[in-house]
Amino acid sequence: MVNETLDATFSVGDAADYLGVSIQTLRRWDSSGKLKSTRHPASKYRYYLLADLEPYRTKLLAAPENNPDIGHLFQTAPANIEGNDNLREPQQEAHRHTRQHFATSSDAAILQIPVGCGKTGVMATLPFGITSGRVLVITPNLTILKGVAAALDISNPNCFWRTRKVLRSFTNGPYRAILNGRNANIHDCINSHFVLTNIQQLASSADRWLPQFPDGFFDMILVDEGHHNTADSWRKVFARFPDAKVVSVTATPFRTDGEPLVGTSIYRYTYAQAMVKGYIKRLHAINVAPQQIEFTYRNDKRRHSLEEVLALREEAWFRRGVALAPECNRHIVEASIRRCLMMREHTGFHHQVVASACSIDHARQVRALYEQRGFRAAEIHNDMREEEREVVLNALRSNSLDCIVQVQMLGEGFDHPRLGVAAIFRPYRSLSAYIQFIGRIMRVNFEGDTQHVDNEGFIISHVGLNNDARWNDFREIELADQQMFRELLTSMNTGPEFEGQGSGTGTGTGTPRRFDTGMTAVDEIVSHFIINSFLDPNDNRVLEAILSQPIAGTPLTVRDIISPEKLREQILKNQERLQDQQPEEMAVQPQDERVTLQKRLDERTKSVANRLLSDLGLARAGRDIGKLFPDVRGKANSAALIILMHIAVNEAMDIPEGKRKQAPTGKLQEAFAKLDAIGDGLAQKIRAATIQKKGTV
Repeated sequence: MVNETLDATFSVGDAADYLGVSIQTLRRWDSSGKLKSTRHPASKYRYYLLADLEPYRTKLLAAPENNPDIGHLFQTAPANIEGNDNLREPQQEAHRHTRQHFATSSDAAILQIPVGCGKTGVMATLPFGITSGRVLVITPNLTILKGVAAALDISNPNCFWRTRKVLRSFTNGPYRAILNGRNANIHDCINSHFVLTNIQQLASSADRWLPQFPDGFFDMILVDEGHHNTADSWRKVFARFPDAKVVSVTATPFRTDGEPLVGTSIYRYTYAQAMVKGYIKRLHAINVAPQQIEFTYRNDKRRHSLEEVLALREEAWFRRGVALAPECNRHIVEASIRRCLMMREHTGFHHQVVASACSIDHARQVRALYEQRGFRAAEIHNDMREEEREVVLNALRSNSLDCIVQVQMLGEGFDHPRLGVAAIFRPYRSLSAYIQFIGRIMRVNFEGDTQHVDNEGFIISHVGLNNDARWNDFREIELADQQMFRELLTSMNTGPEFEGQGSGTGTGTGTPRRFDTGMTAVDEIVSHFIINSFLDPNDNRVLEAILSQPIAGTPLTVRDIISPEKLREQILKNQERLQDQQPEEMAVQPQDERVTLQKRLDERTKSVANRLLSDLGLARAGRDIGKLFPDVRGKANSAALIILMHIAVNEAMDIPEGKRKQAPTGKLQEAFAKLDAIGDGLAQKIRAATIQKKGTV
């Protein structure tokens, strides 16, 4: 395998990683002539050829492959798992099903465990009594890796095995090593029972770690967020250790692209079971329902009733228009604020809102609507520097924020139970992406209390976005029996997470888009909210899930103490309070409206400038525009366009430079609506100046 790439080159740091030694050791070997580096003729940097490294790696790997205790601990340690009342039901049952599976089969296995139900605990307990060698744990990102590493650290007084009374003694482990760059080497792995890594570190293009492990080094591979396991990087790992027992753990055993996961589903713990047990929040969906919506589409003014909206939402252009319309966004914002405030009023607990937006500019639009209504909000996205994102997250954790607006962020591994309202401002076509997002509000605030009022989560959206179709898919696929579950998986609606992704409407890193095309909502009258509970007592499958629950400390089930009819009546009565929320427009201070609009005008002016940069085919760092206009002489094209756009906006508002803060709201609104047209005029001016300059040369 290695001989085919013996001409590959490694930097000093990568060579040290590959050999499992420190950079200092490598430099000593270079100085002594033991292993000489080569200098690049142009850069003069030192590098190593793989052909020179390979003999030394082979020698280093001749170290003992097994600490004698490694192969025996998982078989001999008296681990308390399947009968341990300190473990959650899915943790006990996942171990039982995995043990039975590998007793008769070597096929890869899939465990479906909802978010908040203890997937880390499942991975911590699975090896005991099942494997007889090292365990490789692969996570999809560093956030999850840190959480797993803390749970499996026996030097941590709060490690999982200690707090859940799985193990009594830690004299012989289990030890864990973390493949975190230069802080780990092969000897750490040799002396550990668990080796933890993220997939990027393990199977990177440079193959830093996989070639170092001898054949059969791992007897079990655990994949967290296992719906990723079809990617080439994961398959590469499976192929490297073909005899290992592979178990993938995921909350969503399906993918946007419809590709089946690697492995056979051997155990499924449903969201309904998790809600009944109180492991996750009881979820309710609330959709804004307009009595009437008025909009323009391709210069055609239209007015539609709710029934017509429900038909139109099947069209992508209509869903997109609703998603980007400030008027529709406003009603989602107000519904989510009121629901959050109602939740806080019950107990004083500081619930927070997480919002999902289409693009960076859209996230800013949504943030401004929250701010105008006195809700402290901030956006977070991948275009922000890491330290900027951390500032926002710290504000969320310290309760300095009421709402965080994300653009495909805060995904797998993000844990903040105070998020109790998920406000969805974009259409979801992928069920997997939808579940991943609403999973951010599923973690309970008070464990063990199934009826606690602060253990509820609300999903707020607009009927025109058609996200209730995803909600219905979610319920159906979770309440279906195992056979129906498999059939639904093969017929699910899949597709891009947001229509138009890659054109500046997804992550914000695609081609900048215009803001004056497509549908524009002019006015909307909201008549009511459509409210649906996941645990709908009118659904007999929900009643059955509750009635079959055992009563702790007794041989009885819920069915033995209450009839289905009485249970339905009780749940309906408890859910009556959900209907208390009625549409009501929130007051906005005129000053707050003007200040946030001024900020939005500045932000979108920059967005239009970025669009012009693309339209004109100019490099961001170039100096083309500075050669045409004295006002921006010497400036990079990106900065020059922003300056010229601001000048053009001021001219359009007929206000002097530096006086925009004195402009009234009306002028700001008018300029904001015309930004694309102002940008087009500037682009035309730049093209004309370019032609004129060429003519004089």
